[in-house]
Amino acid sequence: MMEKLKASEEFLFGNQLKWEEVGPGLKRQIMGYDDKILMARVLFEEGAVGTVHEHFHSQATYVVSGRFELQVGEEKKEIGPGDGFYIPPNVAHGAICLEKGELIDVFSPIREDFFETV
Repeated sequence: MMEKLKASEEFLFGNQLKWEEVGPGLKRQIMGYDDKILMARVLFEEGAVGTVHEHFHSQATYVVSGRFELQVGEEKKEIGPGDGFYIPPNVAHGAICLEKGELIDVFSPIREDFFETV
């Protein structure tokens, strides 16, 4: 287990934060966190795949732009700008980007695994 992370600064500016490539056509920018919550911005190129996976964190996501085929458990839906979704802990989920887009992900507790490559 990692050493406890400090909280992020109170004000974070997107043009000053680094991006991390997390897969083909996928990049992530961590936008704020403490030990209870983490917010991240995720950019998808058209055709990029968020592979089906699960984790013990609760996740809520807002679709800023683009179109996605989202799978939560056994259910699939197409979502777009202004939509959101919630993923309970330990439920398999994934996404296929149908049109280049951006998501804002919020996790509780913090996704410590996001810092393992930083």
